[in-house]
Amino acid sequence: MATGPRRPRVGLLALTLELYESLDPDLREGRDRWVRESVLPALDQFTDVTFGGAVFRREDVESVVAGFEAAGADALLVMLLTYSPSQTALPALKATHLPIIVWNTQELFAVDETFDGPKMSANHGVHGTQDLANVLLRSGVPFAYVTSHLSDPGGLTELADFSVAAAAVKRLRSARLGILGYPFPGMGDFALDTTYMAATLGCSADVMPMEEYIRRAEEAPAPAVADLVAEYRSSYDVAGDVADADLDATARVEIALRGMVTDRTLDGFTYQFLAFGDDERTPTVPFVAASRLIADGLGFGGEGDLIAAAGSALLGWLMPPASFTEMFTVDYAGNSVWMSHMGECNAAMARRDRKVRLVARSGPITRTRHGQLALVTALEPGPATLMSLTLGPGGAWRLIASRMDIPDWGPLDMAVPHFKLEPEGDVRDFLTGYATAGGPHHCAVCFGDARARIHTAAHLLDCDYVEV
Repeated sequence: MATGPRRPRVGLLALTLELYESLDPDLREGRDRWVRESVLPALDQFTDVTFGGAVFRREDVESVVAGFEAAGADALLVMLLTYSPSQTALPALKATHLPIIVWNTQELFAVDETFDGPKMSANHGVHGTQDLANVLLRSGVPFAYVTSHLSDPGGLTELADFSVAAAAVKRLRSARLGILGYPFPGMGDFALDTTYMAATLGCSADVMPMEEYIRRAEEAPAPAVADLVAEYRSSYDVAGDVADADLDATARVEIALRGMVTDRTLDGFTYQFLAFGDDERTPTVPFVAASRLIADGLGFGGEGDLIAAAGSALLGWLMPPASFTEMFTVDYAGNSVWMSHMGECNAAMARRDRKVRLVARSGPITRTRHGQLALVTALEPGPATLMSLTLGPGGAWRLIASRMDIPDWGPLDMAVPHFKLEPEGDVRDFLTGYATAGGPHHCAVCFGDARARIHTAAHLLDCDYVEV
């Protein structure tokens, strides 16, 4: 189980020209020094970089790239510290499985009257990047290319976005997802061949038996249950009509679900709420547990939606924190969409000016022995991004992204998490564009503008990207 954010790991392949070893023996040492003193500290703001020094021979390039792969790097950053002929690096770059980004940069910012031969020698990698980009394109090797100087405002943003996206995609490729129960009958937008998902996205699915959920809840240690109930009362505004027995049952099923997730090392999970009513021994539905597990960094999908679980996990790795959500009602007057679900929302994204209310649903959504509790989470206002992972025409994966705002609104006196999302344009145009792009009814939301990272992730996953 790999929850929460993780710093990307990047291997820095720095290239020079072998001819300079005899023509200018001190050049490579000076370029290495610039990388260590200036470039690495700048990159350290957002990624862990492995760098062992510039190389200029094919066999050394191959050895360095193999070392990055063995060390578990998420991406390969290529810099030309001087000109370097493309065929020196091409074999290794064609063979590697690491996502490649070529950074066209140099130490010098201005070419002015002080420009001379030594400065030229130390700052002439641009044409080498062009040589390399040409042969990578001709050879069918995917790559990204960025031009920026260390002093550029936001110059490192594209590198950061690529690194984070590469790390997130790598995690998705080995993600383990669990399903408790079965998919909601008839919901076709997340109908799925799990073999296809494993073969294309790399995610694997693990069925979690309801029998195990019930047994683990029954066997939850009394002290652990009491501690968790005390945590609920301390962390949330527990409604006065919430019964002690219902809090006890809610804590028991959280302990049960957490144990199942941990033992299976899951990165995301889903359940179908109706399935809990199939066994009369079921204590309650784990709405509170789901909201807290999402807050811990797990992906989630409602109604047995494994695709949504994968998508919300991916968004949480791209721009944490993130939450599963669903569009419920159009607010034409407010040019927004009212978002909610049965009881699952990232409790860590709740607005900070009040405690989250822990309430009892007025009526059971399915048969359980105890009342069903939920956290009424309203999200912190501000910029946000809505994202959906779905299957498009011809079985192609598709990522749909929209820049949104969370208005300062709510919560209402309701027993479900809820908030509003306001698109940049007219809500009518947004909803029409979303539907015609194949947007599913389950989606994910994060704070900030994650579109660049989502777009990069789509490129690395070789899937469609649609912005609405």
